[in-house]
Amino acid sequence: MATQSTTFKLNTGAEIPAVGFGTWQDKDAQEDAVTEALKAGYKHIDTARMFASLPYGTEPACGAAIKKSGIPRSTLFITTKLWNNSHHPSDVEPALDASLKDLGMDYVDLYLMHWPVAFGRGDSMFPKDDKGKTINGDTDYVDTWKAMEKVYKKGKAKAIGISNFSRKETERLIKESEVVPAAHQIEVHPYLQQNEACEWFRSKGIHVQQYSPFGNQNEIYSKGQNMGKLIDDPTLVAIAQKHNKKNGAQVALAWGIAQGHSVLPKSKTPSRIKDNLEGDFKLDEEDLEKLKGVDRKMRFNDPSGNFGFEFYVGEDGKAG
Repeated sequence: MATQSTTFKLNTGAEIPAVGFGTWQDKDAQEDAVTEALKAGYKHIDTARMFASLPYGTEPACGAAIKKSGIPRSTLFITTKLWNNSHHPSDVEPALDASLKDLGMDYVDLYLMHWPVAFGRGDSMFPKDDKGKTINGDTDYVDTWKAMEKVYKKGKAKAIGISNFSRKETERLIKESEVVPAAHQIEVHPYLQQNEACEWFRSKGIHVQQYSPFGNQNEIYSKGQNMGKLIDDPTLVAIAQKHNKKNGAQVALAWGIAQGHSVLPKSKTPSRIKDNLEGDFKLDEEDLEKLKGVDRKMRFNDPSGNFGFEFYVGEDGKAG
């Protein structure tokens, strides 16, 4: 089965490559990993100001790898994210400027609000009180978004979007602001297909991006440690065997692309980095019909308790 180079069009008119390279975790390994990804042919790199309790995320490593590669900036699609301690409107542009400095760029292709919750302002990425509880700020995410609209209009972000929002939160954001988000990055995979939500976002002109496209493959998710891995699911494995030389991870990626989503696999292993890029292949209707049956509405990432904010209310996979 031939590997494709699928792209999708954002509501800005820009093209986003269907397979992106995720960089969260393994901060010290990221420069080498991004270097390998660029060598393999990835054109879409996803980073953030804050990833997995890593202050300053993976932006410096991504920037260094891109600079070293010699690949023209204009041929790449780079995403980064606004962290929760910079939601106050006056903090948004300085936060983006800091990200751009670490990336060694004068613009990003997509700038996302990482979460719909503000933390206390200041240098601490995860401010805590003396009892260890997260200190939340009082900035409304709509006000944060309006500040993001300004950096979009200045050209520092060619598109702006959101991450980890519910439909209700997104609906309010659209109603009370000017720019419709170009993309929404959420947990989606064959075990959490979120069909109704994803269709709703598409109906609003919002492109869906899948983080954790392999579900509980990531060991940071304690919820998924007592069950079989998604990429080893018998249905995915059988479909992979049908498509010569494919594997369960590649089927999970191909499923996401078939939904019209961009997918963001991560790895630091050169062979897997290359394999994941080859997840851009066409599944047939029979495959897609079978994959509908593996949806468990199983959400692995929900930091509501730790962040002091109730995420994903009314969405699939929300416990309680």
